[in-house]
Amino acid sequence: MNDNAHMITFDDIEIRRPELAKSYLQLLQAQPGRPIALFAPRRVGKTFFLDQDLTPVSRKARFVPVYADLWLNQAAPLAAINHALEEALDDLTVPTTRAGKIGKTPVKKIGMLSASVELGDEPTRRKLPDDPALRFDTLVARLASQSGHTILLMLDEVQVLAELADGRSAIATIRAVLQKRKRDVLAVFTGSSQEALAAMTVASGGPMYQFAQLLDFPTLGIEYPKALAKHFASVHADKTLDVDDLVKAFEFLGHKPALMKDLVKWMSAEGVTDVQFALNRFVQDGRLIAGWEGLLASLQPFEQVLLSVIAKGHAPFAKGTITLLNKDPRFTVSVSKVRAALERLRKSGVLAKTAGRGYLIDDTLFAEFLKRH
Repeated sequence: MNDNAHMITFDDIEIRRPELAKSYLQLLQAQPGRPIALFAPRRVGKTFFLDQDLTPVSRKARFVPVYADLWLNQAAPLAAINHALEEALDDLTVPTTRAGKIGKTPVKKIGMLSASVELGDEPTRRKLPDDPALRFDTLVARLASQSGHTILLMLDEVQVLAELADGRSAIATIRAVLQKRKRDVLAVFTGSSQEALAAMTVASGGPMYQFAQLLDFPTLGIEYPKALAKHFASVHADKTLDVDDLVKAFEFLGHKPALMKDLVKWMSAEGVTDVQFALNRFVQDGRLIAGWEGLLASLQPFEQVLLSVIAKGHAPFAKGTITLLNKDPRFTVSVSKVRAALERLRKSGVLAKTAGRGYLIDDTLFAEFLKRH
C-alpha cells in the first residue's frame, strides 16, 4: 500500500501489491512458454493491478510490458493484440520529438565544410505481414529483438475468445506464438468468467488445455476498508467508521473497490456513520436506479422476470422455479427456455456463472434492487 502521504481525497486511496506482482513474474520465469490465467469477478481490481502493479514491477525488472483489453475488442482480438504490440514497437523505433526523428534519420549528403545537410526520409518500420496471425508472430519477434528484452504480454478478459465464432483459431495462434517465442515473451491472461476460463485452460479438449495455469486472483482485503475509514476520520474529526462493519459491506459489494469507495464518499458527504443505513440508502440512489431500470428495459420481458427470480434466491432450473415462472400468463416456460435466457444474460455480462454456485447476478447492488422490487 502507498503511504498516502499527500492524500487529499478518497480517490487518492490506492492499495498497491508489488510483492504479488513479483511472485507472478517469478512464476512465469520458472515456466517459459506457459502463461498464467488469473480469474476474479469483474471490477475487483484486476486491470488496476496489471496497470499499477505488474506493469511497473515488470518494467523495473527490464521486461517490456504490453497490455491489450480483449473485452473492448471482441470482434477482432488478434488485431487488438497486434495494435498494442505495434504501439510498443513505435515507442522504441519512432521518436516523438523532432530532435529524436532527426537523430534517427539517415544523412544523404553533406555540403562543403558541412555547410549544408540533406536529410533522407524519416525512419519507418519495415512492412509487417497483413495476415493477423503472421503479424502477431512477427511483432513479438521484432519487439523483443529491437528492445533487447523479454516482452510481458498482458491480455485482459481473455475468456471472450472462447465465445467468438473463430475464437479457437485465435487461441491456437496465441498458443503457438507463445510457445514458439518462449524466450521472447511471457504472458498473463485475466478473466472474469470462471466457467469460460476453466473450459479453456483445464477442461480436456479445451483450446488451452494444459497450457495456461489457472489461478484465483486475490481480491483486496481488510486493508482497503481500513484505509477508507482512516481517511474518513481525518475528514470528520468527531466521527469514526466501524471497520468491521465496513469489511462486511465490502464483502457484500463483492470486494469491488470502486463501489466501496463510492459508498464511503456518500457517507462522508452526508456525515453518516451507520454503514448498514448507508448501504440501504445507496441501493435507493436515484442515479443507480435509473441505470438499473435502463438495463432492465434493454432486456426481453422473460429475462427481466428470470433475473428477479434469481435475485430472490430461486434456483433457475428447479421444478418449483419453472412452476412459478409458468404462472405468468405471458410465458410458456421450459428448462430449455430458461437455459437459453440464462446464456443470453451471461453473454451480456449481467449474470456470471461460477463453479459450484451456479448463476449469480454480477452486481450485488443491482441484485438487492431486484430483490426489493
